[in-house]
Amino acid sequence: MVGRHAAGRRRVALTALGTLVLTGIPTAAAAEPPPAPGPSPSAAQTLGADKPSAQVLRAMARDLKLTQKQAVTRLVNEAEAGTRAGRLKNTLGGHFAGAWVRGATSAELTVATTHAADVPAIRAQGAKATVVKTPLSTLQAVKKKLDAAAGRVKTRNTPVWYVDVPTNRVVVQATKQSAATAFIKAAGVQGRGVAVRVSANRPRLLDDIVGGDAYYINGTARCSVGFAVTKGQQQGFASAGHCGKPGSSTAGFNMADQGTFQASTFPGKDMSWVGVNNDWTATSDVKGEGGQRAQLAGSAEALVGASICRSGSTTGWHCGTIEQHDTSVSYSEGTVDGVTQTTVCAEPGDSGGPYVSGAQAQGVTSGGSGDCTNGGTTYYQPVNPILSDFGLVLKTASGGTNPPASQGNVAAGAWATGRVYAVGATVTHAGVRYRCLQTHQAQGAWLPNGTPALWQRV
Repeated sequence: MVGRHAAGRRRVALTALGTLVLTGIPTAAAAEPPPAPGPSPSAAQTLGADKPSAQVLRAMARDLKLTQKQAVTRLVNEAEAGTRAGRLKNTLGGHFAGAWVRGATSAELTVATTHAADVPAIRAQGAKATVVKTPLSTLQAVKKKLDAAAGRVKTRNTPVWYVDVPTNRVVVQATKQSAATAFIKAAGVQGRGVAVRVSANRPRLLDDIVGGDAYYINGTARCSVGFAVTKGQQQGFASAGHCGKPGSSTAGFNMADQGTFQASTFPGKDMSWVGVNNDWTATSDVKGEGGQRAQLAGSAEALVGASICRSGSTTGWHCGTIEQHDTSVSYSEGTVDGVTQTTVCAEPGDSGGPYVSGAQAQGVTSGGSGDCTNGGTTYYQPVNPILSDFGLVLKTASGGTNPPASQGNVAAGAWATGRVYAVGATVTHAGVRYRCLQTHQAQGAWLPNGTPALWQRV
């Protein structure tokens, strides 16, 4: 994680090693055939779910009421479920109606389809099948109409709306039924099966104090470092968009000069990134329980129902589960689309801090309701859109320093490091075509031909 001052950081010198080629000296080894390739890594091995950090395990045990052995089992099952869900989404096409996991440790995968004939294919992947009325694409289209209506009408009394995949419907959360009815009518989606959930909770932005590591904006407001990133030779970190505007200066947790906001989007999305000076070094760490650090392995997106943990200096390290992706939230400062809703608690001061699922980066804290005494709901801005929109590369322990390939030096459709690939995207690598199984940012350690957890040969 960004935010460690130069006085305390480690410096690593890289030395180029030449290759000595000996000619004219035949050896027995030279005549032997190359060894057979070993087995491909499992999804859990690729995503680091088989070796989670102690910080993640302790927090999952506390917040999800698991033993540490059960927490490891759950993380492994969630990683494997993500790959199978991606494979089935690509297979079912327009029939696909969503996927999620359930169960304290089993993380049983359920995949929904609109065609009963798909059930055998779903079960063949070890998943539970459910036949529903509406495909996911149709539900997403309804939600987009609500998103568009939010730009024309007031949404103070309808602060949240989302696609609820397990119930196969779109839900509007409102402070009163009449407000939801008016919002649905304004969007022109009456009779489209939109459900209403009445709740007095109003999400608010969680800023002012510290998140993962503190940083200060223009010497006054404070927010939280999310994830360390690079852009070319520039190091920096991703955070929430509402924390600062482009050009705003930042100081680190020790009040030393740190950097400047390079880009920021809010409302609409809640994302930003800060470029830091040479006194700061980007790491692949996030701040865990008791200030100890946990390393990131990538940015593979977790399924609905998966476990997730959040770092914030106001409330510390807490875990919960993912409730919905692609949620829209209407704060008093403006509407944000595409955030993820979770059961993790948070309080003011946790804004911008990181969310992780196992060893995979998920997003940065946007806002929420409730608190960590009585429980609450939080929303995070997913990290992959931040990386894609701003052209950033996530810093990871497994090789996330690779710069994004430009269009000029990569053939059209070729796999390239630094690019964010969504489920269903197709690429070519070493003359072979592959289809993406889990949304993630490509890195050098995740070649398509060696990561069946992320890519399927077609």
